[in-house]
Amino acid sequence: MNLFSEIQRLKKERNAVILAHNYQIPEIQEVADYVGDSLGLSIQAAQTEAEVIAFCGVHFMGETAKIINPTKKVVLPDLNAGCSLSDSCPAPALEKFLKEHADKNYYVVSYINCSAGVKALSDVICTSGNAVKIVSHVPKDRNILFAPDQNLGAWVIEQTGRPMELWKGNCYVHVEFTRDSINRARKEHPDAKVVAHPECPHAVRLLADEVCSTEKMVTYCKNSPAKAFVIVTEEGMLHRLRREIPDKTFLPGPTDHCACAECRYMKMNTMEKLYRCLRDLSPEVVLEEELRARAEKPLRRMLEWS
Repeated sequence: MNLFSEIQRLKKERNAVILAHNYQIPEIQEVADYVGDSLGLSIQAAQTEAEVIAFCGVHFMGETAKIINPTKKVVLPDLNAGCSLSDSCPAPALEKFLKEHADKNYYVVSYINCSAGVKALSDVICTSGNAVKIVSHVPKDRNILFAPDQNLGAWVIEQTGRPMELWKGNCYVHVEFTRDSINRARKEHPDAKVVAHPECPHAVRLLADEVCSTEKMVTYCKNSPAKAFVIVTEEGMLHRLRREIPDKTFLPGPTDHCACAECRYMKMNTMEKLYRCLRDLSPEVVLEEELRARAEKPLRRMLEWS
């Protein structure tokens, strides 16, 4: 069976759109209708006539797609594809923290890499691409709690000078990059620009030539006169960059343990699982309407501020 052809056939039969996050395997990126970051993909899906969204990413991304597209059926190739960053901030733990520190009257800014439950407890959502702008919009007289990524939050503090309380969460992939691994990459590729995601630790961000979101990585590399780049994020991003900018060289950011960083959760999705989820329209992402509606409000506020 030719999985690519069968997936294309099922997509038409189901009136589906296939979304693939930048960190998906090359085969899934090639069969997808759109490749990008989680929010951009969810918004893109809302602009189509598709009745079904097949989201090749991790669980919170499927939830985000459902929050923005309540009338569409959202399916994931693997419902167990989770996220260490999202898991580091369970909604009950955040709710308990806010109650215990009610005197702080926190304005909760949550990175989109969180569960629907955390979004529902937030005042506004941000992405790595717009976090600085979103935080700058928060009223100056409010204390800010930034969740769940402490590295992204620290970078936003550096950019804005705005003090914030940081939830102690991180992405296990991005914290694998270290000062030593980046210094080693610079020695091996002295002419290459180092481009790092803001989820990386402080020492890595300091050593980078550019710190930006995955979407901005594409723009930066296209516009830069440099011909080679060390990409310090999950290795799936390399496929998109090589496909869209074929005349330049893209090298994986190394860790202390291996030549590149791979997310085990993102790689749980396969072509076989994508085929089955389109065939069976399962597993499906289902949210209670009350939770979905509460989670949608801070997302919409982010879009208004962006």
